[in-house]
Amino acid sequence: MHHTHIRANQPWWKINWRELLEYRDLFWMTIQRDLTSIYKQSVLGPLWFILQPVMTTVIFTIVFGNFAKIKTDGLPPFLFYMSGLVLWNYFQGVLNGSANSLMSNAGILRKVYFPRLLSPLSSVVTYLGHFFINFLVFIGFFIYFIAKGSDIHPSWWILILPILVLHCACVGLGAGLWLSSMTIKYRDVSFALPFMTQLWMYATPLIYPSSEVPAKWKWIIAVNPMAGVIELNRFAFLGAGSPDRTILIISFMVGIGLLISGLFVFNRAQRTFVDTI
Repeated sequence: MHHTHIRANQPWWKINWRELLEYRDLFWMTIQRDLTSIYKQSVLGPLWFILQPVMTTVIFTIVFGNFAKIKTDGLPPFLFYMSGLVLWNYFQGVLNGSANSLMSNAGILRKVYFPRLLSPLSSVVTYLGHFFINFLVFIGFFIYFIAKGSDIHPSWWILILPILVLHCACVGLGAGLWLSSMTIKYRDVSFALPFMTQLWMYATPLIYPSSEVPAKWKWIIAVNPMAGVIELNRFAFLGAGSPDRTILIISFMVGIGLLISGLFVFNRAQRTFVDTI
């Protein structure tokens, strides 16, 4: 009987991008499977991705806007929260999808070889469809508030939206690769993920503007790779606030560093995935 042995014959710091390209058909099949499984046995189907951001925004408006009286830089609270949620939901989807990708595919990983990086990468494209649905909902309310005469001043910064979306994907994927690598050995990480995501959300100017953050805590905003894009997106579409250039640069640099380090950590950990999964 002939046996084929698959070994890690490359150093951990070298990522085989060519191999990923060769398995591109499997990549798209994985995305199709994930999209199908999400809507399977769902009565409302894709409508959930319309209801979720709208209901979350309504709750934020009632709790933080009406009860807590948190300032929104003079913007309509509904648009203030939704402009941040549209990017945050995409980031959170990529983060959760990539962090749990190996555990959800454990059965396949034990039997068939394919580039392990395909699993977390598929989350980036899968949740991009959800982002477009959320974004269209936001644009609908955006047009409504403009027609209503609200004090909103969109600018040409809207054109950099694709860069902001790409940054959210990089941050979500980078953090997800770190967590995915740790989840294989330490199952506690998967249980702590919702709590960590919740803390990250409160450290992001999502329910409050960065202008309300005391000077001594500004460093938390600066090192948070999601803070800059949320503020910049709000400024681009609604015209409120003035994103700090230093905070933006640090946020983008931290996001890029998170992605690069996540790729190397994942590439090193995947050499022993089958033994520990």
